[in-house]
Amino acid sequence: MNIEASEIREAVEIIKTAILQGQYEASKDVNRIQLTIYFSIGKYISNHTRKGGWGTNILESISEHLHKELPGLRGYSATNLRNMRLFYESWQMLDSNSSVMTDENSENANTKTKYIDNQLIVNSSVATDESTKIDVYHTLHIPATKDFPIDDFFRVPFTHHIEINKLNDISARYYYIRRTAEEHLSVDILKKLIKEDVYSHQTNIPSNFQQTIHSTVTMRKAVTMFKDSYFLDFINTEQIGERDMADVDERVIEQQIVQNIKNFIMTFGHDFAFIGNQYHLEVYGIEHFPDLLFFNRELNAMVVVELKTGEFKPSYLGQLMSYLSILDAKVKKSHENPTIGIVLCKSAKREYVEFVIRDYNKPMGVATYSTSADVPENLRKALPDIDDLKKILE
Repeated sequence: MNIEASEIREAVEIIKTAILQGQYEASKDVNRIQLTIYFSIGKYISNHTRKGGWGTNILESISEHLHKELPGLRGYSATNLRNMRLFYESWQMLDSNSSVMTDENSENANTKTKYIDNQLIVNSSVATDESTKIDVYHTLHIPATKDFPIDDFFRVPFTHHIEINKLNDISARYYYIRRTAEEHLSVDILKKLIKEDVYSHQTNIPSNFQQTIHSTVTMRKAVTMFKDSYFLDFINTEQIGERDMADVDERVIEQQIVQNIKNFIMTFGHDFAFIGNQYHLEVYGIEHFPDLLFFNRELNAMVVVELKTGEFKPSYLGQLMSYLSILDAKVKKSHENPTIGIVLCKSAKREYVEFVIRDYNKPMGVATYSTSADVPENLRKALPDIDDLKKILE
């Protein structure tokens, strides 16, 4: 038997043993065990291929022999073996024996490993000689960082991990792991989010959504749906008259938004339907008139927008809170989620908004807006006339 054939035989036996050991425990926690096996096999493959010990096409041979040894085996193609290697190399910091561990990690490795071991219901009799065995159960440890989403990590299927592992930014990987676990994303949806680089384009509107929207899925949608700032370029205060922006009241801005409602919705987000402006509400004989009222299909909730031309004031939240209470009590249908409120004002200090909004028990956020009048004069002159631009596009 030549050297490569003997290496294939040994590798097949080692990987097969790991698979069988994992299958024995899999009924207790299928995804957790599977990921641990893949991580361990990935480590074994990485150690032998990255150091030049194995030939170029040996993974194809190993995969072929594995399927002969274990008929009906799935998930162990040469491509998937490479994915396991990438899985290990992407999360090498989880390897309790890895050289990339910090001193802090090393000092706490035993304690952290115990936690994972308990989760995995470890069989301590498994051999740990890297050169001849795959250490299925003693490989993982919790990294010394509070940011690592340990529970979500084990809830994400391996097919999703394959896509996430393609990202170099560790924070981005954490983000997509959490979203996949919380929202039970399909692989196609996950790919779409990654392609659109949703992580880099998080708007993070100042809000109390995390405290007041109890459905994690709906909360995440609300956080990512609303921007912290909007450019309402279709509002041209010069057409209103020779007045300063401070003299233009909310009703004027509102009327321009209503006249350009399609543009506003396209700017504001997706899946919005316009219900009305100055929507009439009445409770105990007292009338209220919220500026703009929408329904969002994605959130399955009404969204009320209160317009303010000046700087944010805490009193705006109290006014908005009244609207939300009445809408939820009098207008919201039983199958709909609670109404969300947005204050849209000219300016706001994020830290101050986050401080004053935290004690309100209905979902609210504060965003700012700018108009064409806010664009510097020299830049406005450099921009093409909108009518000329339309002609060019047509």
